[in-house]
Amino acid sequence: MPGTTINRSTPDIWKQDIAQSVDLYNSWFMEFAPKTYREIREKTAKSVKQALKATNSFMDVSREMLKETPEILPILRMSMCPPLARDRLIGLAGVSKTLVESMEDSSNPRIPPRISIDIIDSDLDKIRDLVMRMIDPDIIVWYNRSKSATGVEISRAATIIADRLCGAVSDPIIRNAQEKRQLYAIGDWLRMRGYRQTGGYKFNEMKPGTFSFRTNIPVLLTSGNEPESVNIPVDVVIMPIDSQIGDLPLLIEAKSAGDYTNVNKRRKEEAQKMAQLRNTYGDGVKFGLFLCGYFDSGYLGYEAAEGIDWVWEHRIDDLALYGL
Repeated sequence: MPGTTINRSTPDIWKQDIAQSVDLYNSWFMEFAPKTYREIREKTAKSVKQALKATNSFMDVSREMLKETPEILPILRMSMCPPLARDRLIGLAGVSKTLVESMEDSSNPRIPPRISIDIIDSDLDKIRDLVMRMIDPDIIVWYNRSKSATGVEISRAATIIADRLCGAVSDPIIRNAQEKRQLYAIGDWLRMRGYRQTGGYKFNEMKPGTFSFRTNIPVLLTSGNEPESVNIPVDVVIMPIDSQIGDLPLLIEAKSAGDYTNVNKRRKEEAQKMAQLRNTYGDGVKFGLFLCGYFDSGYLGYEAAEGIDWVWEHRIDDLALYGL
């Protein structure tokens, strides 16, 4: 933020803040994650049992079955040895990425209509062949024997496959829940100071003392000969109570992380967004981060060097230093 800094210019206390931020994230995770995992595991186990029933305990995986129940594909991937990530399945089987992503669309699993029938049939056969070749014999213990699967064996297999699926499914749910919690914390802090949530306004036409969540901000990209206008989402947009006509609002991105690895992979995202906003609206753009979790000195130093400041969730009252 031009003219003042909050945390980016105080590296001597970064280590202390990092530790407190990790503690806050871990406390929330320990309370939230077990309940979430149990709910997902129960739901997933039911889906796996239905898949086992539909495929005669994986003995009748066919092209037609995959067409009729495309949502079974993630379950089949987790039944393999080793369990395959989606992109790994696509590469090993040599099949269409669009086909696999459509089959695994959580909201609408389907066979994409724009791919020719011949390609679909060929790719589904390849998927079936790969699954049958790599089926995990330690889970599907009945696969290479004449005796049918017992009820105990099916229940045990369903539990193991469900556990494999739950890790992949629960992570994004936990991230979304953490983001909602962060936005709620910011909204609660603002309301206690007389702000009110609004919607339907362009970000630069908001009235003083209002805020909005997940607002699209138009920016100009100049990668080609002609500038192109695109919208970028911003988590929180706040128009300070004492702002004047023509002032730009404060833009805040809520960030959380459950480990140090991912943040350093993603640290360029915020710098890129900041650059796009400055190129469009000038150096007066006020853009900051709201952090909770595993953000190390490498991440903080990178953002500070880009002129990006932040507020820690465990010291949320620092939001006032933005002039709110």
